[in-house]
Amino acid sequence: MRTPFRRTAALLCTAAALTVTLGPAARAAPAGPPRAECGTRVHGSHARADCFNGNSTPDRVQLHVECARWWDPDMDTAPAAVDPARHVSLTQRCWLEIRRAWVTHQPG
Repeated sequence: MRTPFRRTAALLCTAAALTVTLGPAARAAPAGPPRAECGTRVHGSHARADCFNGNSTPDRVQLHVECARWWDPDMDTAPAAVDPARHVSLTQRCWLEIRRAWVTHQPG
């Protein structure tokens, strides 16, 4: 009958040690500034990002495109401000195909 007790005690000690070792940062991630919600689409050599800001603070978004060919330069759009309750569309392209596209955010 001591085996289940020892297992439970060992698990509790391990959990307590991890909690103390990792600290409060591992338990809850700090909340960053609110961001606009963006969706990106890639169709062939064209990329499009549609962003909507449902927050009360402005956000600046920028679309980045990484081209698949080594000779095709990667492209970035100019940063665009997305005011509260507003929508913005960003487009960019490569000559042939796109490897990946993503959006970055900055406080506006």
